[in-house]
Amino acid sequence: METVGKPEEKTNDRNDFQIVEGELLEVSTGEELENFGKVKSNISPKTENQFEIQKSPTAKKIIYLILPFIFLTVTLLGGLRLSDKTNDFLFLKPALVCLIFAAIMLVLFFRAKLIRLDEWFSEDFSLTTNTANALVLFTLFSASTQIFNALLPERGLPFWIIAFCFFWTLWNNLFAEFDTVKLLKSLGALFGIAFFAKYLILANLTAPINESWLRGLWENPAQETFTWLLDLPRFSAGTGYIQFFTLALYLIGLFLVPQNAQADTRVNSEGKF
Repeated sequence: METVGKPEEKTNDRNDFQIVEGELLEVSTGEELENFGKVKSNISPKTENQFEIQKSPTAKKIIYLILPFIFLTVTLLGGLRLSDKTNDFLFLKPALVCLIFAAIMLVLFFRAKLIRLDEWFSEDFSLTTNTANALVLFTLFSASTQIFNALLPERGLPFWIIAFCFFWTLWNNLFAEFDTVKLLKSLGALFGIAFFAKYLILANLTAPINESWLRGLWENPAQETFTWLLDLPRFSAGTGYIQFFTLALYLIGLFLVPQNAQADTRVNSEGKF
């Protein structure tokens, strides 16, 4: 007769087995596995070329609409003067030295990382993008030229004195260590002093007595002497207001210029991150 083990012994035998926890999976048929292999073979590894850099709508508006509008406005107003008696519009062309100063300014922008040149022009960008970025920088160059045209006296000894001060300051800045904030502060201070010298001091020395708080200290012979010695043309007082607005608009444009002309967001061809 076969002996039967005690229930306690059977219970101990069951405890010798390992318990495996898991979830039940649905087993695919052979046809489904074959179709999955075909789909997988059509998917190529994700590479950098499958992504394109897209600008956000706000970045596009700033770079290609707002900045050109600001700099073209500065270009137009920088050469504008109002005649002394009739307030007629006069447009003065910039001197050659203004072009030189504007070129030095662009070099300063590149050195101070206000503009990263390799992020504005690249072989990976399309021809349209490179051309559009070049046009934006050209408007910046033209606005910089007209800013110097607005701040430099038109002729005479003051023209050469202030032009030398501009050249000396810009030349020294080429060899100084600048970041973006320091550069903007330096340019703001430089342009502010030049504006004060031209439109608050020199302009008042040659203005009529009834229009000048500073000219009231001089008699008529002194006025004619200063006008002849400094060789300064006479413009309406409205010229100073226009150039103050022009200078402020130019500094705002510099503040809005992005270092990178491309957006930081990379999206694939389906529009997904």
